Amino acid sequence: MNILARIWTFYRDGFRNMTWGKPLWILVIAKLIFLFLVLRLFFFKPTLSGKTEAEKSEIVGTNLTNTDNF
Repeated sequence: MNILARIWTFYRDGFRNMTWGKPLWILVIAKLIFLFLVLRLFFFKPTLSGKTEAEKSEIVGTNLTNTDNF
């Protein structure tokens, strides 16, 4: 049996026999969904949407050369 198949069966059997691991994985996945979907909707709004290419390049150039942020 090659090494990849042995690794696959090791992890497959390990996940099948978990008792506390399954609820913890569900919790981790729920937190990731919350972080990447919900927080992005409310806190990380796209600032460049609806702008022309010239406006986008001007905004990006201004933000890159602005030293007030540091």
